[in-house]
Amino acid sequence: MNRRQHRVFKLLIWILGLFLVAYIAGRPLHWHLNETLNSTSQPCPPCHCDCSLQPLLSLPEGLTNNSIIDCMRQDPEVSEEVGKSFTDLLAEEVKQKEAEAEEKQRIADTKLLEAKKIASQYQKEADKCNSGMETCEKARERAEAALENQMKETALWELRARQRGWNKDASKKARAHF
Repeated sequence: MNRRQHRVFKLLIWILGLFLVAYIAGRPLHWHLNETLNSTSQPCPPCHCDCSLQPLLSLPEGLTNNSIIDCMRQDPEVSEEVGKSFTDLLAEEVKQKEAEAEEKQRIADTKLLEAKKIASQYQKEADKCNSGMETCEKARERAEAALENQMKETALWELRARQRGWNKDASKKARAHF
């Protein structure tokens, strides 16, 4: 890129940045200025009407007249009552959330207790298994020792018998004749 193209590119980036800033900050400034100009002009007089809450005709949702609602917004008694009910609704919602949280905590505590009981059962079973394994291991060791003693004793008796003339092959032939 040569120097002239570099300058044109920088200029385009600056212009794009200015348009972006104007777009982002311009809209709120426009509405703020609009509200400021409208507030300095003649304000709307308060609505002094005796509006009944029951409409004379029931119109479809899109065609309803919101002048009754506008009238109630400007009435301090109505707005105070709405504020109180809003506070009551918030308090009720907080109580409901607390009740839900307590219920969830109770369920979690119950599940934790069940998990502890199951873990305890598994631990008892594991202890029984370990105890059984130890008993089996001791019995195996005793059996091995007894077998070893028996093998030694058998070898001793066989040795004595051979010393006295016993022959293993001759005894097999003798058994075959019976």
